Order: sequence, then C-alpha cells, then structure tokens
Amino acid sequence: MDWERHKKDWPHAGTSRFILSKPHKWHVQEVGAGPMLLLLHGAGGATQSFRHLIPLLSKAYRVVAVDLPGQGFTRLGAQARCGLEYMAEDIAKLCMSQGWQPQAIIGHSAGAAVAFDLAPRLPAPTPRIIGINAALSHFKGVAGLMFPLMAKALAVMPGVAAIFTASNSNPRSIQRLIDGTGSTLPPEDLRYYGALVSDRDHVNATLQMMAQWDLRPLLKRLPQSGLKGLLIAGAADRAVPAETSRNLSEKIAGLEYAELLGLGHLAHEEAPEEVAALILGYLAKNAPD
Repeated sequence: MDWERHKKDWPHAGTSRFILSKPHKWHVQEVGAGPMLLLLHGAGGATQSFRHLIPLLSKAYRVVAVDLPGQGFTRLGAQARCGLEYMAEDIAKLCMSQGWQPQAIIGHSAGAAVAFDLAPRLPAPTPRIIGINAALSHFKGVAGLMFPLMAKALAVMPGVAAIFTASNSNPRSIQRLIDGTGSTLPPEDLRYYGALVSDRDHVNATLQMMAQWDLRPLLKRLPQSGLKGLLIAGAADRAVPAETSRNLSEKIAGLEYAELLGLGHLAHEEAPEEVAALILGYLAKNAPD
C-alpha cells in the first residue's frame, strides 16, 4: 500500500516508522513505555486491526504492532516467505535487530499461529502468548483437502489479485465480508478494510500467505512446547469457531481460555475494553518465567 496516500487518515499514523530487516521493509507502530507487547494481525488485516486496543494497552505497556509481510504497509521482499514458519523466522530477525524482547505476543486469528511459532525463536524468557480467535485448526472434511489446493492455484494465477480488488472493494462487499465473520463494525472502521482489499499488493500477499500456510508442524509441536498463554474466543465467531481455542486450552497445559458472548471474529475491534481487560488481567498475574 502507498503510505504517502494513506498516512493522513491511517490510525495511529504518528507512531508509524519503517524498518529494513531483510528480506522485508516493515511497517511498525510503537507507543507507550514499560514491558513490551508485540501485536500481530490476522490474514488480510494490518495494524489498523488494533486501532482501539493500542491506546488501552499502551497505558501500562510499550506496544509494538507490525504489519505482516506484504500486508498493510510492509513491503514484501521475498514472495516465497509468506508461510507460517518463514514469517515467524523473519519477525524473529526483526525483533533481534531492534533489541525487542516482548513480555507477550498478542496475535489475532492467523497472527496467533505466527505468535506460537515465533515465541520459541526469541531469547529467554519466552514470551506469553495471547491469541484472539486464534486460527489454530485445519479445515475439516473435503474443505481441508480442497482449500490448500485452491489457495495455491489462485496465488499463481495472473490477475487474480486485480479481480479480487475490483469485485470486493465497494462498501457493500466490505460489509458482507465483515458480516461473514460474525462481527459488526461501524462504517468508519469498515473503510480501513476497504482500503486494504482495494490494494493489489496487499491482496496478493494475503493470497500468498493462504497458499503457503501449513499448520501441521506447529500443531505437532505445541503439546510439548511448554508455551503459556491465554486464548480469547468470541462465541459468535463464524470464521474460527470458539471450540478451536477451547479444545486447544484443554489439551495443552499452560493455556488458559476466556470466551466472550455475542462477539465475532473481530472481537477486539467490537469490544476493545473487554478484550483489553482480559489481556491486562492475565498479564498482571502471569509474567514470563
């Protein structure tokens, strides 16, 4: 996305800066002081996803939000490095280049999966992980077989990003996309998603992420990982069912679970105060070992 075009009205633009940490040029927003929290958005989002949460968390913490490779305003430096493990590896390099040592990594949706893969790559003490509607399960049945194949096919087809941006960038399409997640956002928040899906580079990077996505190695490691954290789920989430986080917390020692009634996949945008209260309450009781 063109920063010069959007910086006048992008949320928290005054806190933005750009960092070259190969292979990508990262867009980062940083605000606050104290122990550090690293925020990672979900597939197809950007730092604007945390626009309401950042002011609440930065009262007590140094908050750093990062756009994933090729998404938002981060410039993609290697198209083949949009998969889960590559993104975690590249963000770990970014953290080490900046001397960042987060107390916790907060990830939304696919960003939570990146957080779980990233945390063990960072120096001790290992950060706590807070997942908001964490995308930590496979599609079931035929969808589980077909989705990866379709994503890979779409990612390599020329012009797909342009077709997607043309067909989904009008306000009604954006409204349908968000409604499909089980969340309800006001028009002033929806317009940021309109800007994202109208950008070919952002859409292309999101397609590449979907095509290269593979949860199997991470899910195999998680039960013995020793990672600790909190999984927050919206009971009305239509994208990632709440049972995904609930089941994972029951299987993995060290993971707590909290459910928010009436909220969808974008729970942290619908009810930032509720989500912030859960995060701050958990962190107050659970500092890294």
